[in-house]
Amino acid sequence: MISSIRGSLKAVEATSAYLQAGPFTIEVFIPDFVRRQLQNRIGEEIELQTMAYLEGNPQKGGRMTPRLVGFTSSAELAFFELICSVDGLGIKKALQAIVRPVREVAAAIEQQDTKTLSTLPGIGPAVAERIVAKLRRRMTRFALMVDRADGEGGEPQHDLISESYEALLVLGHTSEDARDKIDRVLASGKKFKSVEDVLNAIYQQEYQ
Repeated sequence: MISSIRGSLKAVEATSAYLQAGPFTIEVFIPDFVRRQLQNRIGEEIELQTMAYLEGNPQKGGRMTPRLVGFTSSAELAFFELICSVDGLGIKKALQAIVRPVREVAAAIEQQDTKTLSTLPGIGPAVAERIVAKLRRRMTRFALMVDRADGEGGEPQHDLISESYEALLVLGHTSEDARDKIDRVLASGKKFKSVEDVLNAIYQQEYQ
């Protein structure tokens, strides 16, 4: 099973990225939020975290074609796998639906905002309700993801922000207040090495 691909990004189309890996050019299907991250990186060496699936309908005599779906981080991949686990959603439908950043979609799920979820392509009210019912308690780490549009904010940063959020809850802050405080300190553009650094920055902002 192919779990990741590293190579030169040759082209990005509406639903696919093409990577030159050795003598091969490999097509990797991507959702729209990944396309936006990659569209300005043509010619760069990149790595995509991937999941494989077979496309086709053998019951109707069709052949099964192996496909790859790619993401810029393991957190994005984990989120996509959770979305695909909801009844009424499969890989192809999820690829079309997730046009907004993971953080935004995860926050909508966590907040039970089915109205926002219903605006995603192919996600009607009934499917939105099923997504919320199954996943809303599993979205915190994704709702706190750092925007990676600038090519920064890897997995360690994701974990740090999630741990800082949990620390604020332990200190007595509500989930909404904790997320707001983290959003404001991240907007400063500072880099943090520990939860203590994040909390110190948050409380310094409060008293400025």
